[in-house]
Amino acid sequence: MTLHRHRFAWMLLVPLCALALSARAQATPLVVEAALDIEVVEPLLEAFRSAHPEIDLEFHDRSTLTVDALVSEADPAPDVVISSAMPWQMARVNEGYAQRLDSPAARNWPAWAKWRNEVFGFTFEPIVMAYRLDLSKQMMPPQTHADLHTLLTTETAQLQGKVTTYSPLKSGVGFSLFQQDARYTPRFWDLVAGMGRVNAQLEGNTRTMLEGLSDGRYWLGYNLLGSYAMVWAQEHPEVIVQVPQDYSLVMMRMAFIHRDAPHPAAAAAFVDFLLGREGQRVLAGQTPLFSVRPDIVGPYTAARLRDQVGDRLYPIPLNASLLAFVDPQRRDAFLARWRREFEHPRPAADEQVFIQDSD
Repeated sequence: MTLHRHRFAWMLLVPLCALALSARAQATPLVVEAALDIEVVEPLLEAFRSAHPEIDLEFHDRSTLTVDALVSEADPAPDVVISSAMPWQMARVNEGYAQRLDSPAARNWPAWAKWRNEVFGFTFEPIVMAYRLDLSKQMMPPQTHADLHTLLTTETAQLQGKVTTYSPLKSGVGFSLFQQDARYTPRFWDLVAGMGRVNAQLEGNTRTMLEGLSDGRYWLGYNLLGSYAMVWAQEHPEVIVQVPQDYSLVMMRMAFIHRDAPHPAAAAAFVDFLLGREGQRVLAGQTPLFSVRPDIVGPYTAARLRDQVGDRLYPIPLNASLLAFVDPQRRDAFLARWRREFEHPRPAADEQVFIQDSD
């Protein structure tokens, strides 16, 4: 009889332990690893929490390179991965780290802003220049890439140490933007050489550049994320944001559900919210991240940005061509030339006139 009682107690203990383990698993939060400033995205996160109070959300804001490393190194894996370093995101998806999202919002998402229903570009953010208001007392602020090159060439002494841009070594998004610049202007390397001549300060993120502009360390910033710059300028009137008038790159934050997501259902709900009308309405009305959806109205939409800038908006394509930018040989070759042009620039007199392609 004693043996039977012990056996019965053990049989009860096993399902109770299983229930306890299940409860602990459900109690852990949905983890989003993101290269996205929480101050900018907070309205979207709050809207998601209101729509899904049953999901405990934990959002981590990190650098693009840290987010990329966590895709393969984190244990447990994150549930959702978001980054502005588009080639790195595409490479991770190509390596099999994403799982497919099968929902109406995913199926209806624009083909140019997704890949295999596994990764989705859910924002539409212009890349901008920014300058201190008092720069205009010294020189004409640039409106185009050609204007910027002219300033770097003619105002070399005044701009020494006063120009800032991304470091292609410290930032995945910075590397991506320079790669795209090289596609769209035949004089990109002249621009890099010009920045080298004025000893441009290379930073790892847009926030540091904006802080430098506000405190006067920098006068002029190049290739900043427009979403961050626009928010900053609202609270810091000394900073002026300029969308380049000759051409403006557009970056998309890319989101995917990790293949080993501990909470796949909650992760799917989160990404679905990013793509849905409610989430995109928040992006368009309460953040400068810009909505992709054409059926959303607000101050920050892709359609409104196109109305303002015209056909000179160049969205970075979300397709397999991005994989070429993280090819090790191509990356090494690009960075080697960057160092050569930036660290040992040619004299300005040896340069040809900077001419923007009309293509």
